[in-house]
Amino acid sequence: MDGLQLQLLIDLHKHAARQGPGGEAETKRAMELAGLDRSCTLKIADIGCGTGASAILLAKELDAAITAVDFLPEFLEELQARAHDNGLEGRITTLNCSMDSLPFSDEEYDVIWSEGAIYNMGFEAGVSAWYRFLKPGGKLVVSELTWLSNVRPFDLQSYWEKEYPQIDVASSKIGILERYGYSPKAYFPLPPHCWIDNYYRPMQNRFNEFLEQHGQTVHAKEIVEWEKDEIALYEKHRDYYSYGVYVAKKL
Repeated sequence: MDGLQLQLLIDLHKHAARQGPGGEAETKRAMELAGLDRSCTLKIADIGCGTGASAILLAKELDAAITAVDFLPEFLEELQARAHDNGLEGRITTLNCSMDSLPFSDEEYDVIWSEGAIYNMGFEAGVSAWYRFLKPGGKLVVSELTWLSNVRPFDLQSYWEKEYPQIDVASSKIGILERYGYSPKAYFPLPPHCWIDNYYRPMQNRFNEFLEQHGQTVHAKEIVEWEKDEIALYEKHRDYYSYGVYVAKKL
């Protein structure tokens, strides 16, 4: 992806509530499954936080000091504004850096959280690299693109083998967690409304404004068509894949 394409994607997504599939109910469910202690202050790293949908909800629901990490400063600026609007700026600290070069200390965090972002690094690379940042008994909560069946249509298989070859079934992802020293505690796939109602429909509603903002250029139209293709693929094949939410404990 070149610089122009990246900037166009930022412009399309930076004012969105979410930069990927998800939902408040599902984030709360993951919190409950992780058994996060509400009686003490938790130190949480939200890696690949985007504009802060997860970080802000975690700050509302828990007594937590949250480090919100993203490599895009535009997203972090939006997060800071939203934290201020919610009176949470004292509980969320933003960090502009790449998820594969985090400046954290060993055993610094009670929780590492990452919704819809670990694919940028790769699931295995991410969970293995982040392990050392968790305190003993600390919790890892990540969502990862996951096959919902061991059989799938050829066109779908071909698409994701090109776009994200690490997509796999949940049992494989759980095996990776076990291999790197985690004890898996829970798994659930995101339901369709997390994709359609919470992510794709709001994005579609921004297409016309986005194209006008960028003068109907060829490059802007290419971005919209790329997003439309992804939406059509999910609407056709939603029974075969989703984000899986994985909850694990560091042994």
